[in-house]
Amino acid sequence: MPKASTEFKKENKADFGKEKIDVLYEDEALCIIFKPSGMLTVPYPGSHARTAIEVLEQIMRKKGTYSSNHKPFVVHRLDRDTSGVMMFAMTEPAQKKIMDSWHKMVTERLYHAVAENPKSGILLPASGIIDDEIAYNAHNIGFVPKAGDLPDQENAKKAVKNADRYGAEKSVYAKNLLVKNGKAEFKTITARTHYRIIASGKFHTLFELSLDTGRKNQIRAHLSSKGYPLAGDENYRAKTDPFGRLALHARTLEFDHPYTGQHMKFEIPEPAEWLSTVKEDSGNVPAVWNGKNDFESGARHEKNGRRGGNRNSAAPKSKDVYEEVKKHVKPTRRQMAGMDFIQKGKLYK
Repeated sequence: MPKASTEFKKENKADFGKEKIDVLYEDEALCIIFKPSGMLTVPYPGSHARTAIEVLEQIMRKKGTYSSNHKPFVVHRLDRDTSGVMMFAMTEPAQKKIMDSWHKMVTERLYHAVAENPKSGILLPASGIIDDEIAYNAHNIGFVPKAGDLPDQENAKKAVKNADRYGAEKSVYAKNLLVKNGKAEFKTITARTHYRIIASGKFHTLFELSLDTGRKNQIRAHLSSKGYPLAGDENYRAKTDPFGRLALHARTLEFDHPYTGQHMKFEIPEPAEWLSTVKEDSGNVPAVWNGKNDFESGARHEKNGRRGGNRNSAAPKSKDVYEEVKKHVKPTRRQMAGMDFIQKGKLYK
């Protein structure tokens, strides 16, 4: 039986199963594309989803430019739910040349993101640097570990033991762990993010970000660690989803061509509603699931002193959630799969 989220996409997404990319530039050495949100850059084992590299290959075949010596090669990636500008190499030698000189040839990579404001009320300065080290959990999701954070000892040691026995490639989790003196710990890697606040509202903030390091989930982990989970980011426990997607967009890619030396810049702005939503944030709190098969505004409850509905109330079954939510809000994948509450940033009009 298909997941509720898949059924929702089939009914509400006109291009479901036909996701497209836009080719912005192509020559003998490289190709620049725009990748939409919800599309993988490359496939992972067991996945049958369409990927950006697969769609690009299909476009090249139709144009007659695809060959064994001229086809897309990965030089960097964007997360599935991140949209924006990205580059592919067109030959294997170009791939090596670009990857070896990436930090030298790329002069600017800018991201825009909308994040929820911190519940603590402790706000970031208008601009700055976040350079906390990042670790990865059992689901390979990046996070900034706090002092004393340790993985589940039994499962972690078992993962490392099995990786040593069967090969590290058998366990992504094991690659993210260390065992010292009989105690499992998270491996951490350096990460450095520059940020600038473009606009800030009552509930959300629009950021411009650039990276000195390109770690998986870097922006999401760094902002979340400061109390700013990205809007629509289920993995980092965001409570609102005003755009029906992860609010992270790779806006600008600027570089010197690896062969000609020509300076090139490609820029695709994020949706205009991101800025307007942040600026108009002084309105009602986003709608929340109140556990009674209807929706109400997220006014602060006097009883429990927190925003939103009662999360402890009895939750409807997955099918009921799907049917009810479909009438009122644009749900995220995990919510459609039957979470015990629904919290969204925009009602259907």
